[in-house]
Amino acid sequence: MRSEVPDFSGSRANLEVCILKYLAQEEKFENYKLYLCSPVDLLESYIQTHVKTYCLDQNRRLVMFLNTTLTQYYETIQKAVFASTAVVKGRRDSNKIISLWLDEFCRELGGVLRLPRGDLVGIEHLEITDIEFLNDAMMKALSPLRNRLKEEFACANLSSFEKQPHRILLEQFPGCKEQCPFCGSVCTNTIPNHDGDHQLVFHRPQALAGWKFYKTDILVIDICSSCVASDMSFRLGDDLRFPYKKYRDAGPPFNTWKILPDSSMQKYWKWFVCHFRAQLEKFFKGKFYDIGKIPTSWHTVTKQEALDELR
Repeated sequence: MRSEVPDFSGSRANLEVCILKYLAQEEKFENYKLYLCSPVDLLESYIQTHVKTYCLDQNRRLVMFLNTTLTQYYETIQKAVFASTAVVKGRRDSNKIISLWLDEFCRELGGVLRLPRGDLVGIEHLEITDIEFLNDAMMKALSPLRNRLKEEFACANLSSFEKQPHRILLEQFPGCKEQCPFCGSVCTNTIPNHDGDHQLVFHRPQALAGWKFYKTDILVIDICSSCVASDMSFRLGDDLRFPYKKYRDAGPPFNTWKILPDSSMQKYWKWFVCHFRAQLEKFFKGKFYDIGKIPTSWHTVTKQEALDELR
């Protein structure tokens, strides 16, 4: 999938862009709510959906993969049977020939299949002395087993995997999961539990994390990266007030973030706030008015402009 699906062929930052495009194309606020409140869960859901589509669509890639793998194992076991027979054939110590054959068989398969030698000890007590008989019996047992597995694979789904494929793919995109305490954007460091401060390139309106001006229902339209360059302040409860310029004084999690002064904001979030204004106001129980009024220029941003800027 990493080589064939564009969304997964690049970095985690590229995947993040793909997710934002997907959300905009779907235009479902419920999906956006999950992204804003729990971006890690949205990421996993996004990958899981794509894995299911890729594996179980009309191309039936999962069935093709299982059958190809089955053929490879079948041929490997065949070769191991023939090779084991060739090695021990003609040995004079016939009382140990089965034991020697099993030793060789497990050795041949050692790099491909996990087959503990101890699991085969019962065969040694069957009093088989004709190695050709054992060879033929093994080959006759393989074919119907392969056919039965093929029948099972025809209706296979992802639930049968011990480790879910989407979880394996998710692990290919490691990164920090911490969200900015002001706007909720996720730290862009690609190393989980990294050293140093959390940071990111673009912050977004603090309203998208539910921030309101003190003792009002006015949602904060400003972005935190512009606030830290201003004389504004924020409150934690009724008693604690901190200038944005000294946001680190508020302690954790604020003091674990490096927020550089920057007034620029992506068009994407300008479009999003305007397009989903009513839903945002209802969800966060606030309003965009007065000092939290949405700038007029934001209303002119089209979805296509927002998407184009993400490229």
